[in-house]
Amino acid sequence: MDNWDEVRTAFQVARMGTVSGAAEVLGVHHATVIRHIDALEGRLGVKLFQRHARGYTATEAGHDLLRVAQTTDEQFQQLEGRIKGRGSDVSGELLVTSLIAFAPLMVPALASFREKYPDVVVRYLTDDRVFRLEYGEAHVALRAGGAPQEPDNVVRPFAHQDVALYGHRDYIARKGSPKDESDLSAHDFVAHDDPENRAPFNRWLLSKVPFQRVVFRTADSRVMENAVLAGAGLGFMGTREAALHPDLVQVMPPRGEWTTPLWLVTHVDLHRTAKVQAFLAHLKTFAGEGSAR
Repeated sequence: MDNWDEVRTAFQVARMGTVSGAAEVLGVHHATVIRHIDALEGRLGVKLFQRHARGYTATEAGHDLLRVAQTTDEQFQQLEGRIKGRGSDVSGELLVTSLIAFAPLMVPALASFREKYPDVVVRYLTDDRVFRLEYGEAHVALRAGGAPQEPDNVVRPFAHQDVALYGHRDYIARKGSPKDESDLSAHDFVAHDDPENRAPFNRWLLSKVPFQRVVFRTADSRVMENAVLAGAGLGFMGTREAALHPDLVQVMPPRGEWTTPLWLVTHVDLHRTAKVQAFLAHLKTFAGEGSAR
């Protein structure tokens, strides 16, 4: 069995007899309890509970699993008693995730966090998929777009990242710089391969120029950055990231309508741990100092 959270949830449902009772004991939303039970039954290929109006009753297969779960739960409680209090240290592994576009912010923030807390081992994972904090895939996630809605997560707004329109100086030398929005249709652009992409700056761009003017298209923000740096066309970049490249020319300054809201997301079970709280405080301070520079 590779997911103790699901087994522990099943154990509490059997012990309490109801989803709401198990949710209260575990300190999670009732939707998480149902999701864990459905996932566990799907993985095992058997029904662990009979659902009825009064609650949940374990099947024969459920009783077999739950006998093992009870023994394991008791062993965990004994272990917790032995190590209680040691969780106040800021140490061990810290797993953080974001889109690759936020690496220019996150990498120096994580590096300076390690300088402050040298007993921490940093793991920074970047991917377009949403990491599932309820399954322990990350301690902290930086997400962009609409506010995340997962019921077991703690979501807080984070400092936004300014976005501006840039071109490499070689491109500007060849094509010139747009004087205003009416000049945009005469230029080449680097942008997302999907014209329906909902990034605010992408929607704005396609409201001003036809998609045919996007002559270099990709779904990877790293490729977009490299294409702009290679002079393939004008493109949007975060100002913090663009500042690392002296050959870039800002052809249009940041606008509020191009900004995507950013959110710091943690799971309710880990939100108050010393390690997570220390990193959240550090990241907010780091981002604030960066925007002030």
